[in-house]
Amino acid sequence: MATVPSPYPAHLEFDVVLRTGRTLRVRPVRPDDREGVLAFYRGLSRQSQHDRFFDFQSAEQELRYSPVEVDYDRDFGLVGESGGKIVAIAHYFGSNRDKTLAEVAFAIADDAHGCGIGTRLLEKLAVIARQHGYGTFDAHVLENNQAMLDVFLRSGFEVKSRSDEGTVHVTFPIAETNVSTDATAARSQASAYASMRPIFAPRSVAVVGASRRRGQLGAELLHNLRTTGFRGALYAVNPNVTELEGVRSFPTLAAIPEPIDLAIISVPAALVHGVVDDAIAKGVGALVIITAGFGETGEAGRASEAELLDKIRRAGIRVVGPNCMGVINTDPAINLHATFSSVFPPVGNVAMSSQSGALGLAALDYARALNMGFSTFVSVGNKIDVSGNDLIQYWAEDPNTDVILLYLESFGDPRKFGEIARRVTRRKPIVAVKAGRSAAGAKAASSHTGALASSDAIVQDLFRQAGVIRTDTLEEMFDVAMLLSQQPLPRGRRVAIMTNAGGPGILAADACEARGLQLPELTPASVAQLRSFLPAAASVGNPVDMIASARADHYRRTLRILLDDENVDAVNVIYIPVLPTEAIEVATAIRECAAHAKGKTVIATFMSAHNLPEPLSPVPSFPFPERAVAALARAAKYGEWRRRARGVAADVREIDAPRVRSVVERVLSRGGGWLDAPETYELCQAAALPVAEQIEAKTEEALIAAARKIGFPVAMKAVGESLLHKTEADAVRLGIANENALLEVFADFKTRLSDRMSAVLVQKMIGGGAEVMVGVTEDRTFGHVIAYGAGGTLVELMADVSFRLHPLTDVDVDDMIQNVRYSRVLRGFRGAPPADIEALKRTILRLSALIDVCPEIRELDINPLKVMQNGVIAVDARVRVEKVVPGAPSRRIEY
Repeated sequence: MATVPSPYPAHLEFDVVLRTGRTLRVRPVRPDDREGVLAFYRGLSRQSQHDRFFDFQSAEQELRYSPVEVDYDRDFGLVGESGGKIVAIAHYFGSNRDKTLAEVAFAIADDAHGCGIGTRLLEKLAVIARQHGYGTFDAHVLENNQAMLDVFLRSGFEVKSRSDEGTVHVTFPIAETNVSTDATAARSQASAYASMRPIFAPRSVAVVGASRRRGQLGAELLHNLRTTGFRGALYAVNPNVTELEGVRSFPTLAAIPEPIDLAIISVPAALVHGVVDDAIAKGVGALVIITAGFGETGEAGRASEAELLDKIRRAGIRVVGPNCMGVINTDPAINLHATFSSVFPPVGNVAMSSQSGALGLAALDYARALNMGFSTFVSVGNKIDVSGNDLIQYWAEDPNTDVILLYLESFGDPRKFGEIARRVTRRKPIVAVKAGRSAAGAKAASSHTGALASSDAIVQDLFRQAGVIRTDTLEEMFDVAMLLSQQPLPRGRRVAIMTNAGGPGILAADACEARGLQLPELTPASVAQLRSFLPAAASVGNPVDMIASARADHYRRTLRILLDDENVDAVNVIYIPVLPTEAIEVATAIRECAAHAKGKTVIATFMSAHNLPEPLSPVPSFPFPERAVAALARAAKYGEWRRRARGVAADVREIDAPRVRSVVERVLSRGGGWLDAPETYELCQAAALPVAEQIEAKTEEALIAAARKIGFPVAMKAVGESLLHKTEADAVRLGIANENALLEVFADFKTRLSDRMSAVLVQKMIGGGAEVMVGVTEDRTFGHVIAYGAGGTLVELMADVSFRLHPLTDVDVDDMIQNVRYSRVLRGFRGAPPADIEALKRTILRLSALIDVCPEIRELDINPLKVMQNGVIAVDARVRVEKVVPGAPSRRIEY
């Protein structure tokens, strides 16, 4: 019997959400799956066996199939598990005639049809097959097996098919395209929404740990659910009573005669596992675990969390928490107040997730003070299961949510966060506060890229890449949320300011300039109309100062004129009450005009110590001009992001993948580490990264031969395992003009660096050009991060760099370049000719493509990369590779 030539790929274990909202454990087949696989096949109906094997007689022979015989490098099998049982199997088998072609086959348990399992398995098999060099799948399907044909036809891949004597031969390329990516994303989003429905829209809720003693969490939860009028069936679980606050109480979940969608658990930590077991046995749809005392307490708590997660994954249900304050849904048809907060916010279109329960309490209270309405609110706590990624996808589908707020302390899967957020922010804004901005978490690294890649720098650019609006404080978050939830997005950066006091108008104008907003000149027609009714002392420029005597009618007429002005995208209305009785009239005028603003944005600054007048709603109002402008600037920037093109991903076909893999495998075979100079040169050439001509030499004879071949003048660099930063070691000489000078430098290097130098590198001198740095580092939290910035010896001191998460699009690269101050040099600074920015863009995109081909790259630096008038050329490059070691499987949901 054949043996498996490669180790079991444990890193390819994951959990997926199905269209039913339940989760499915998906993993590679294992040698010990033999009996489980046989039981699965034997459990199929005769028709399902025939659909899989085409022949009733050969099905029994197939039942003897053993996963032990699968070669993970050539063939691959996945199983889907639910409740510890195999319910699905999918394989691809490499073709003997075409190394890029693989045949796929699927079998799904009869009672699991219609859940979307086949589609999710196909998505995962395609990803794995691409990593193993396959480019095309084919399959043979019986003509009457419409369900399997639909899996292929709805996959998003470009499927070709032909019929042949009762079967359909299906063939399709498995390369990612915008169509296939969109199809996968749409399925993931719909599944995530379905999985969250029992949490946010349950038809029945049971509070486990409810009591009569007010002040205890269980008592507060039950009280809030009852008094806010939860529309579904409500039950208490307490073994000592039969009724609590008029709600029926049962000793256990199992004793409740009706089905339960959501169980809220508020019992001591030692009892939680038993309650979860009861909930799973009862068939509860979802859980919210309020109880603390888990991962936040140390190693034992983390172990307990892991055990909880394993239970709920096997059961296929979703969990919020533990150590959380619960969930809220203000929809009048649901009225779910499943938290211990005393605040039930008004109905609105803003959704919020908080990783901190205490901060969530404060946020609800602050939102009530602002009269800001919520659609839903959730405190995720330790987020062992439901995370920000799940919630964003739920809110993307939720018709009651228009704005998403996130308070984050950590990311579960940052790369997936970026992919999901980038998709969702094209429809709905996401505003985030990310705690932990200090540089204390920055890691030591050998490359410039790694040294520059502090966690907060990456977070900042991840949000920028994904279109997420980042604010520094919660106050700013709510300022932006007020604007976005009540007004249309600004069409541009052109702002008109109108005021009845010059000072606040000047402050607003200064804030606009500081925030990148523009104060355009008003059209002559607008100026003439303003002159026709405003006092002679009024200023009709921009800002428009109507002076203190301005009344409500002046506000009404002026705002209408500014909204009609073709040079204006948004208007900031400032009002300082002269007579308090006029505030309501002015607010009414502003609101009436804003209701007919023709899609333009209107914000107000009511500088009053008193509460805002109700007639101003829904126009957002701020107490000071600077806060109003800050919110408007963030909204305008987001509007620009949303209007930009999606972009096109890097094309791996530009890279000689077999040659690149050959170099990397050679280094990995000796244990990995830094590539030597010839290996780095070969890898760069294979990756279509232009490199200055260079030759390695170890003797004087080889040195002279190399210089003669390249042609004087040349550069010489000492190379060795410990000579990573050559400039610091004084191991670089430039402009060596002849052989005598060449030998003198060689002798000097040997004298000073003999214990560190293994050879020297003779390199063609490259004159001119602007020096930049491009690189890659693998961050343990964010995965592969690509950097671009100012290059040369002062790269880390200048820290003029931007980061983006792999994979990149051409739009990402444009934004990276624009985000670096030094890039102005490339466009022709002080009369210098412009550099070839398009060649620079292609180089950065190829780095992203290179990571697709070689995920083993841990660090890569090209510094300097000289950007010439025509083309680019790398003067120095370093690459470190390490084998991808399968670790413990992640229990995060995989979308």
